[in-house]
Formats: sequence, structure tokens, C-alpha cells
Amino acid sequence: MIRSELIQKIADENPHLYQRDVERIVNTIFEEIISAMARGDRVELRGFGAFSVKKRDARTGRNPRTGESVHVEEKHVPFFKTGKLLRDRLNEKQDAK
Repeated sequence: MIRSELIQKIADENPHLYQRDVERIVNTIFEEIISAMARGDRVELRGFGAFSVKKRDARTGRNPRTGESVHVEEKHVPFFKTGKLLRDRLNEKQDAK
């Protein structure tokens, strides 16, 4: 599902809301998650999962094409850990197949 599909689904399920308002709500939620992660905060959505930022130390890597060593700088990467409810629902669906 992409962002526009999510917005359309929420708008369809809530006919009392204008689509532009639903779009503003969804964009605000995503922006708040991004802002919190940029500050280094953890964002937890109970039953769904938790977003956090992990630090990767600087290291010496290898260029796969030439084989030469290259310096890879320290960086921060987003990390998502699924919640128990989400994991359970995914596993139930797999068992039913």
C-alpha cells in the first residue's frame, strides 16, 4: 500500500471527512514520526511496532567492483521492530494458507 492508497482508504471509511483533511492528517503523522526519529527519539505504536534510529560506526568497506578498500563514514539508519499483535496477525495468515 502506498501513501495515496492509505489516504483514499481512510477517506472512503470516513465520509464525514474531506479527502484534503485526511491527507493533512496522514502527512502530519508521518512528519511527526520523521521529526521524532531525527531528534533520536523512539516512536512506539502499540500493537504495530516501534521506530528507532540505530548508529552504524565508521568502518573500512570494500568496493565490490574493484575490490579496493574504501572508508565508510558513521551513519544513522532507521530501524523498525514489529509489535507482538502485528507479528501474531501475520503468522495467523501464514498458517491459514
